[in-house]
Amino acid sequence: MGSPVKDAIAIAKGMGVTLKNMFQPAVTEFYPDEPVHFEERYRGIHVLQRDENGLEKCVACFLCAAACPSNCIYIEAADNTAEQRISGAERYASVYNIDYNRCIFCGYCVEACPTDAITHGHGFELATYDASNLIYRKEQLLAPVPAADQAR
Repeated sequence: MGSPVKDAIAIAKGMGVTLKNMFQPAVTEFYPDEPVHFEERYRGIHVLQRDENGLEKCVACFLCAAACPSNCIYIEAADNTAEQRISGAERYASVYNIDYNRCIFCGYCVEACPTDAITHGHGFELATYDASNLIYRKEQLLAPVPAADQAR
């Protein structure tokens, strides 16, 4: 238990913050008429990144799926061949699904990835009437191929 003086000081500080903000002008975002501003740390829909050569960074190590507390990441691995190179390593993720019915956007998958293959993007429009539409496949999550590689 704190002393009555410390309690009164804490309440006065809290009320001071409340009163200061009460007289500030309201901040209104006019979505969708104006672009939405995001902080850099915003955690939106995941993005599977590509390297500078346009290859997928994901090497199917399963560390993101192991780190996920809501168990929403499903991966199937396949081996790269000399004829068909998908990633820069021996393996790649042939299937990479994220179930946004379960995802809590905690960021543990991003922290666990040794190749920085998965990141949080700024996508936020996930609303749907059908829950099966919230299972995003690899094709939906992949970053576009860099423009320099498309010209080749």
